[in-house]
Amino acid sequence: MTNYEDLIPRFLKYVKTETRSDEESNTVPSAPNEVTFLHELEQELNDLGLAEVKYNEANGYVTGLLPSNLDKNVPTIGFLAHVDTADFNANGVNPQFVENYDGQSIIKLDPAGDFVLDPAEFPSLKKYAGHTLITTDGSTLLGSDDKSGVAEIMAMLSYLLAHPEIKHGDLKVGFGPDEEIGTGADRFDVADFDADFAYTVDGGPLGQLEYETFSAAAFKLHIQGKNVHPSGAKGIMVNAIQLGVDFQSAFPANETPETTEGREGYYHLLSFNGTVEEADLDYIIRDFETTGLEARKQFVTDLVAKMNAQFDEPRLTLKMWDQYQNMIDVMKDHMSVVQLAERAMNALGITPDEEPVRGGTDGSKISFMGLPTPNIFAGGENMHGRYEYVSTQVMSQAVDVLLKINELNVTEN
Repeated sequence: MTNYEDLIPRFLKYVKTETRSDEESNTVPSAPNEVTFLHELEQELNDLGLAEVKYNEANGYVTGLLPSNLDKNVPTIGFLAHVDTADFNANGVNPQFVENYDGQSIIKLDPAGDFVLDPAEFPSLKKYAGHTLITTDGSTLLGSDDKSGVAEIMAMLSYLLAHPEIKHGDLKVGFGPDEEIGTGADRFDVADFDADFAYTVDGGPLGQLEYETFSAAAFKLHIQGKNVHPSGAKGIMVNAIQLGVDFQSAFPANETPETTEGREGYYHLLSFNGTVEEADLDYIIRDFETTGLEARKQFVTDLVAKMNAQFDEPRLTLKMWDQYQNMIDVMKDHMSVVQLAERAMNALGITPDEEPVRGGTDGSKISFMGLPTPNIFAGGENMHGRYEYVSTQVMSQAVDVLLKINELNVTEN
């Protein structure tokens, strides 16, 4: 494991910049803070001396090229990460260091100890004996998803530029917005990026190598009630809140995120806001099989129709859309890209963890656009909330893997 001097300072700087994406926005990127941060990364790429650095107004991606220093042609590799963070407080991120963690002790995030990292609740901590951990202070998320990936790609570039004796082919890098709201890769320009294959550096713990994801859909349900004074409501009032409760209660109780694992899919109620007069519910649907996702979508459609049939006029309005597909449908024909990452990890003594990811990455969409893009670990644990943390050693190992992928690409071609 190499010590990359600029890796952690970059990461700390990045996470202190608030870049939460906005699902309600119609702009690309969805939030102005993302635009500001992306332009800062654009400047950093220019400062490093990369070629073809630009900010694409059409899709919000910052891209750049580290030109080959070889006297032969090898495939062009792309490395991608997203800059936005999840829908949790990201203002005033105050990273804390836990040096030489023993793998057993409870870590107090805030001085009062109201929020703690307890190995009894988070057994993943036991893996990190001897590591330096970066945590939150309990009031925000950390932003390792995916500013770890951003910092790791930058550290790879910085290291290669500081060591011109290391041979490499053309390397393309890209930093994009809005992954957390599922729209970031919608406008990614594969032709303009011009790589032969790519990796998103957006995974979790050491060794994660993901090329199979959920297939995903989402829907919004609007319920129109009828509010009258409760004294004379019998036979007249239609309580939109109660209809929302009835709707949610009709779903299988054992098919939620908190009751499923492995290859099991689910329905997930994200938000429920309402009054007697009207209510709005937001859901996501996940399944590893396309047929399973379609069956779940049909269940929702049928349920809406069944409930509307109780009334003289429709009370429930459904808006549903697909988000992304299981990338294995593409990656099964490009397993050489996965195998290259496997060889890189094995050469470094890292065991690849290739469990299907219970989520998605920008690589899901980008792979279907014609650029095979599996996902590599970036190090984060407990992502999207106040209990998020990352090991500095694992972040360094992620950079090792990126450099080893490049090395093998040179020596094997």
